Amino acid sequence: MTVIIAFFANILVAIAKTVAAVLTSSASMVAEAAHSWADAGNEVFLLIADRRGAREKDERHPLGYGRAAFVWSLIAAFGIFTAGSIVSIMHGVQELSDTGPVESPVVAYTVLGIAFVLEGASFTQAMVKSRRLAQERGSSTWDYVLDTSDTTLRAVFFEDAAALIGLVLAAAAIAMHQITGAAAWDAVGSILVGVLLGIVAVILIGRNISFLIGSNASPALRKRVGRALLGSPQIQRLTYLHIEYVGPNRLFIVAEVDLAGDAREHDVARRLREIEQQIEAHPVVETVVLSLSVDDEDSLAFGTDAAGTDAVGTDTAGTDAVGTATVGTDAAGATDATSGTQP
Repeated sequence: MTVIIAFFANILVAIAKTVAAVLTSSASMVAEAAHSWADAGNEVFLLIADRRGAREKDERHPLGYGRAAFVWSLIAAFGIFTAGSIVSIMHGVQELSDTGPVESPVVAYTVLGIAFVLEGASFTQAMVKSRRLAQERGSSTWDYVLDTSDTTLRAVFFEDAAALIGLVLAAAAIAMHQITGAAAWDAVGSILVGVLLGIVAVILIGRNISFLIGSNASPALRKRVGRALLGSPQIQRLTYLHIEYVGPNRLFIVAEVDLAGDAREHDVARRLREIEQQIEAHPVVETVVLSLSVDDEDSLAFGTDAAGTDAVGTDTAGTDAVGTATVGTDAAGATDATSGTQP
């Protein structure tokens, strides 16, 4: 829903800015029009990212299609850089020598004002959602948006924030052009908008690449998963734990465990598979692979709870698929192991 709202807002804004750019011949308005059309096109890629990344895993893709969301979001980020940043900067440089007056400034200010309201509505929706999820995870909104595996939410948040800043820059540039009579101010506004879009594009490109090459879970999530596994009455100790994002809010977990008791090899294999299936039943867990620990390997520790005891019991979220403890939520966007809530 966040992406759809942003898409329709950008389409309306792009049309209005294009008309204003033609009527005013303002370099800043041209930059803003390019910005909005780039954003509208990017929302299409983000919608594709959501759809492709949500496909169920199959034999050819045992870890699912979640990483496809990062690929399409990466394409969208490159779209911001090329169609938005480069076009705006090049047009601004070309207009630096222009000496013409501001044409129909009222039209420009009106369109920028309307655009600010529409972009503000879209950004508010993304901000409210991000702030709520950040509070649930005990992190700041900025840290959550930057680190979340929800790539579409991050893209909409940054694009809308850049759009609001860009509108202020464009209005200021046109005002300075009108006040001083120097058209260079308008051109500078276009260049600044382009630089802003370039910064946003680099941030989004970097985050998507990080998840594509294999981003580990945060220490907070690692601790919660470890506690949840140790909370199972069937698991005595844990000697290895690897948690990796294989898509937005999708986890791949590999662990080496020592099972309680001294069962036969056949029974142990069955118990391991039963535990894997229990964990995989949770919506944020794509695949779990458990194997037996070696006797001489050190056990992993995951701290203690507020009472000073081993933190493997239940918390306020309830019981997870393993049996007695919740996996919880980290700042990177995975939900806890019982709520089923997607950020």
